[in-house]
Amino acid sequence: MKDLTVFEVDKYKTYDANGNFNEGIREVDINLVIPNPDQPRKNFDPDAIKELAKTVKKYGLIQPIIATLDRNNYVIVAGERRFRAAQMAGLKVVPVIVKTLTRKQIDEIALIENIQRQNLNPIEEANAYKKFIDDYKLTQEELANNIGKSRVYVTNTMRLLSLPEEVRKMVEMGRLSGSHARAILGVDDEMLQITLAKAACDKQMSVRQLEILVHNKNNPTDKKKVKPIQSLELRQLVRTMERVFATHVTLHGNEQKGRFYIDYYTSDDLERIIDLIEILKKETNS
Repeated sequence: MKDLTVFEVDKYKTYDANGNFNEGIREVDINLVIPNPDQPRKNFDPDAIKELAKTVKKYGLIQPIIATLDRNNYVIVAGERRFRAAQMAGLKVVPVIVKTLTRKQIDEIALIENIQRQNLNPIEEANAYKKFIDDYKLTQEELANNIGKSRVYVTNTMRLLSLPEEVRKMVEMGRLSGSHARAILGVDDEMLQITLAKAACDKQMSVRQLEILVHNKNNPTDKKKVKPIQSLELRQLVRTMERVFATHVTLHGNEQKGRFYIDYYTSDDLERIIDLIEILKKETNS
């Protein structure tokens, strides 16, 4: 990468909110540039980084990294994806614009940039909101005003953190969309939430189909009769069946009379249940 002229440096002069001069672009040893440890984004698509690295290797880093000085290191405020691509491309130096920022400003800029570029998965976004609120003692409404989102959006996003870990992992991996996850929040039963997530993941079910399923679970068409009292042993049996069949099981009745309902939501679910029953039949006949 060629040296920057004084003219080019002057062209990029900037000032912070307090009127302090931010130095222009400087070429920095890439080994002195470090990621922000509080960066909201934790997952970077390796294939996308590789593609960017090809461009960086050919043309250099066109857009400078925004950083703040911490002793002799340049802590990235915006541009970690570009930095990773530059590392992969083998660059020795990278263009950096140094800004004088408070810790809160750094966190806020990093959060806003990731949101605007849609870089965060819904769980990363929810965790970032929670951390920002906890660190700076803000209300959800104050945070929403700071980042240009509605309070309802912030609240609904943060609610995703109440989902079971297994479901959150599906969202983080991109197997389940944020819209699917929010629909699953419509049921309270943790086992049912996991079952619905498995049924919907990898685009096996649309958001609308999932919403209808949740609605039907919460509003059964048949009028419920007075629920018979079930013993502890029966309730434990239901939980055991749910673990064995890896799906939601419902019991209507008591020790004298009743019915078990085993839910399945995809053909794979049904095949798994059939296989388990076949195994049980073989064990019974042996």
